Amino acid sequence: MATTLAFDVYGTLIDTHGVVSALQTLVGAKAQAFSQTWRDKQLEYSFRRGLMQNYQTFAVCTKQALDYTCAFHKESLTDEQKAELLGIYRVLPAFSDVKEGLTQLKGAGFRLYAFSNGKADALEMLLNNAGIRDLFLGVVSVDDIKTFKPSPGTYSHFLRQAGATGGSAWLISSNPFDVIGSISAGMKSAWVKRSPEAIFDPWDIEPTITVKSLFDLRDQITKCETAT
Repeated sequence: MATTLAFDVYGTLIDTHGVVSALQTLVGAKAQAFSQTWRDKQLEYSFRRGLMQNYQTFAVCTKQALDYTCAFHKESLTDEQKAELLGIYRVLPAFSDVKEGLTQLKGAGFRLYAFSNGKADALEMLLNNAGIRDLFLGVVSVDDIKTFKPSPGTYSHFLRQAGATGGSAWLISSNPFDVIGSISAGMKSAWVKRSPEAIFDPWDIEPTITVKSLFDLRDQITKCETAT
């Protein structure tokens, strides 16, 4: 069977800071910091809910993280302004390397899947808007099992849905927690380090490979698979 690649969506394929231009209109010079706080809290809330086994969807985590971020940065956004930001989050742009990089991988015979903490309907909208949905064999959401990555059960769920085994499947992510989680669950993983400032968590669990963009994946994964 061809090698299966599971692509994280938010922060890996889709630029979660694509909302910054709208934030600049609403919060001015705080836009970048506001965006980062929102993203950090969004992830924190998903982690906490997973640990508590008190599931709400990723969209709820995103909305509540926005409320927190407004309070933290002392910005009194109206309900309409918050709704505008949440609407933009559903149509965020892909990173510049994504469409061509995925096309190269599909052309090389890899089995491509999107794999995310987001709900399937939100992911379908996001990927279609970015013009990349047709490059994937399927979309796998952790919402099916009511928890979040990096719970080991999420990676097992992906393998079942994709009809793959851990030894023949890779998780592709810009998020170190996701890379570590997938390796801990028995998959291989590529860390997409687009920024030289990005730091990988020092947990004594290293990525199988590290790449600067999706353009590097085809050759690096092929080399690694050939070596094994």
